Amino acid sequence: MGASKSRLALTTTALLALATSGQAGKPLAPASLWFDGTIITMDGPAPRTVQAVVARDGRIVFAGPLARARKIAGARPELHDLDGATMLPGFVDAHSHFAMAMQVAGGIDLADPALAPKDAASLAEVLKTQVAARGIPPGSWVVAWNYSEQGLPGKQHITRNDLDAALPGYKVVLVHFTGHGLVANSAALDLAGITDSTQAPSGGVIMRDAAGRPNGVLFENAMMPLAMKIPQPTAAQKLAMLDMAQKYYASEGYTHVQEGATQLPDIAFLTSDAAKARLKLDLAILPFASTLPELLKRTDLNFGAWSGHVKLQGIKFVLDGSPQARTAFFTRDYANGSPQGAHPWHGESNMTQDQFDTAAKQAYDRGWQLFVHANGDAAIDMAIKGFDKLGIKAADNRRPVVIHSQFMRPDHLQAYRRIGVGPSYFSNHTYLFADIHRTNFPASVVDFISPLKSSMRQGLHASNHSDYPVTRLDSMQQLWSSMARTSLTGVVSGPTERLTAYEGLQMLTTGPAWQVFEEGRKGRIRAGLLADFVVLDKNPLTTPLDQIRSIKVKMTVKEGKVVWVRG
Repeated sequence: MGASKSRLALTTTALLALATSGQAGKPLAPASLWFDGTIITMDGPAPRTVQAVVARDGRIVFAGPLARARKIAGARPELHDLDGATMLPGFVDAHSHFAMAMQVAGGIDLADPALAPKDAASLAEVLKTQVAARGIPPGSWVVAWNYSEQGLPGKQHITRNDLDAALPGYKVVLVHFTGHGLVANSAALDLAGITDSTQAPSGGVIMRDAAGRPNGVLFENAMMPLAMKIPQPTAAQKLAMLDMAQKYYASEGYTHVQEGATQLPDIAFLTSDAAKARLKLDLAILPFASTLPELLKRTDLNFGAWSGHVKLQGIKFVLDGSPQARTAFFTRDYANGSPQGAHPWHGESNMTQDQFDTAAKQAYDRGWQLFVHANGDAAIDMAIKGFDKLGIKAADNRRPVVIHSQFMRPDHLQAYRRIGVGPSYFSNHTYLFADIHRTNFPASVVDFISPLKSSMRQGLHASNHSDYPVTRLDSMQQLWSSMARTSLTGVVSGPTERLTAYEGLQMLTTGPAWQVFEEGRKGRIRAGLLADFVVLDKNPLTTPLDQIRSIKVKMTVKEGKVVWVRG
């Protein structure tokens, strides 16, 4: 038996002894016993099941045969008969936007099929109805989320003129579903100081009408002056939104959630005593790189350490935009040109290499983990150059994460392995956006997006995320898309990159847990780890591929306590 296995055996033995005898004579806390289902531990490279799990004081104390579990659980444990259902470790959210999810939960969500506009006229009706229902007074802001031009006639954007006509007397903003753009009416543009003579900043896009005036559509850095003007909800509103958002995550089996690009007001709120008192799920916060000047002045920040259910995880950098919005940064041109159709166009970076290198060094020198948004291959090149300039090697165990890593080239995989990068992929693209990508890039390029299988072959610790609210929060959709890689029109993108069900589940459990230094607490069912579970009505390992998306979450358990159950 090797040294690591010996330590594991000793640890397990110690935990069992603690479970049966108590610690220094202290009475044992009541135990919970989970049994009579398929319990998939996710503990190892191949599927492994156990008959029962015992949890006590929020942690797993035993996973194994039912007879032994009953003895360890002791008299009168809390019994959880799974009744044939399947239990897994709670899902770990690899990347999404919890603060934005809060606002979507309490706001106008155009992704709701009942509200989704079909043209400018139906959008006007939706906005008027929502303003009336919410009692929003004239002169106020009206913010709608998850706007998309894809379902509109000719896939043409709504413009400022449409919004001016729909809601005169209001400041109106439609936040693009990518999170990388918005459409604003004239009142909102005026407030942000955007005039006919305003030029797009570096890394930004201001779309214009036939007369050359800004038409209200802004992407990337061009949207930031206006986005910062949108007023924050009140503290009471935020607390209510927090409850709604975490209930949504729990309903999809997540016990660990990420806030993936946090501004200073949201950092203050999410780390407040009031918010911590309401949080039932774990929340990892990634302050946005623009907050670095303020954060570097502070001496009270303890990145990587939990305070209740909250921790500051690392700093988030954004190197480019969205490939489906044609703002991601590539080494090749988009066949369809820029967002307004100009040629040639390969996108732009949101910051220069020197700016990234300088800011990344500031965070790195403080020991803060680096998270870098990079979609296009040129943006991924920038991330790798920055890591190399810092001298990061896999042996350093700094675990930089490249979020999306969407349009990778094969040579990037070797660089990731050398540096120790954890790629956080986005397999929903192969379903929702691959058809769009194929209008811009060769099939060979699109077939290598989110190369999950190739990453596994390289020994990388990969994960798979929803980027909610960019795509719907749906854990089984994520699993299915990593297995099927099939687009809306039925085209398969890279069949050799398809995962098995078990591999796909690793991308929702062990992979993202490793990326945030949580592998010793989460992502597996093993003695000593947190009693975080998700219970599904069917076993993904035995469910046919075409039925994976029909699997339902029955229950979500955080540290031994049921935090959500299907009604």
